[in-house]
Amino acid sequence: MSKIDNLSKYVSKAISLYWKTRLAQSQKQTKSGRADQGARSAVTGGAQMNGFINLISDLIVEAGASESNIFRNKYLELPGFFRPTKEWDLLLVMDKQLVLALEAKSQVGPSFGNNFNNRTEEAMGSALDLWTAYREGAYNKTIKPWLGYVFLLEDCNESRKPVKVKEPHFKVLPEFVNASYAKRYELFCRKLVRERHYNVAAFLLSDRTNSVNGNYSEPAEDLTFDIFARSLIAQVTAFGVSKKR
Repeated sequence: MSKIDNLSKYVSKAISLYWKTRLAQSQKQTKSGRADQGARSAVTGGAQMNGFINLISDLIVEAGASESNIFRNKYLELPGFFRPTKEWDLLLVMDKQLVLALEAKSQVGPSFGNNFNNRTEEAMGSALDLWTAYREGAYNKTIKPWLGYVFLLEDCNESRKPVKVKEPHFKVLPEFVNASYAKRYELFCRKLVRERHYNVAAFLLSDRTNSVNGNYSEPAEDLTFDIFARSLIAQVTAFGVSKKR
């Protein structure tokens, strides 16, 4: 049975690996006496999203691409327009064409406010840089690249409670009034797709108290991992078919 036919099972495994990796990294830094302040120690260690990267790589291979064309540990740099290069989380390069690029990010508490701004600015900037470089001929001549964005947020009281906005001069857009950070991230992922910065985005929530079981939820029906995966497969399949003709 292919992974796409039993996707929730593999997403749960990726969620479980995320929390286990995060905990192991935090414990390792604490024992060494070099732990970062707050929850940052679990972010700077990297590798938390490897379960998702590995799952996406498997889906790409199932769609017909060769493992040798997938880059997930090294050679992740792409030329930029506003900067020389940008390192992505996963690339698929076939016949000297950029088929797809992926960002897989996450956030846990307690500093949701500052990290929200950092994450949104990072994602928007990366997309703008890539598409401008693409327009200027940095990548492909025939195929338009596919950009994907996966975001995992800790499901907790702090991420779910309403957040006040400051409006000293002008009113914010109404959808942001009293919106929690979970809602803000949902809106952000949706707008990334609607404004065509990314082809598709997946937004997942996971409570660390159920982390061993890999429990998760998908609050938005247009931002599910199933939609993400099927769009990914369609891109790989379409490129493979076009190359055979």
